[in-house]
Amino acid sequence: MEDEVLHKTIKQVLDGNIDEFENVVLLYQKPMVLYCYHMLGSYPEAEDNAQEVFLKAYRSLSKYNPEVPFAAWLYKIAYHQCIDVMRKRKLTKALSLFYQDEKEHRPVDQQIEAKYPDEKVQRAMAMLSAEERNLLILRSVEEMSYQDISLILHQNSTRLRKKYERSAGKFRKYYANAKGEDRYAGLQRKGIERNPY
Repeated sequence: MEDEVLHKTIKQVLDGNIDEFENVVLLYQKPMVLYCYHMLGSYPEAEDNAQEVFLKAYRSLSKYNPEVPFAAWLYKIAYHQCIDVMRKRKLTKALSLFYQDEKEHRPVDQQIEAKYPDEKVQRAMAMLSAEERNLLILRSVEEMSYQDISLILHQNSTRLRKKYERSAGKFRKYYANAKGEDRYAGLQRKGIERNPY
């Protein structure tokens, strides 16, 4: 959907033709679900939160500034949605300490995450801050320009480029460590000790 058509669709929605918003959802649904998935690490959670992003976008549509790319505005909403979810997770983990049997009260999303197929990537991503993770996802996965990312994060694109390089370096280090830990665990299962020298 071209910008002109998108802006026309938004105007129609604001004029009361709410069914037109479905076209916006269809256009951005897959990217939003993938973005939320990369931020949160769970498909069911990603789908739920992508819906919440569209609901918030619909409710705030009158505040949208057409001079800002619509995708950047939508990703900003998604970023804040995911940050809220991560804060709630921390609260849930803290509250679970009060339970006698934590497994009994373990949230479903954590059980799904425990079975996530590429655990090494997930472990490496989890070690990054939310801002670092967001920057890696927007730049590497969503393939956004630094200029578009600067609109979402309200930061200078040159500064973002440096942050991205540092974040990518951290991710590579954490990922290599995660792969090394898995390799070492596999060797131990086979009865091979790591050479201390």
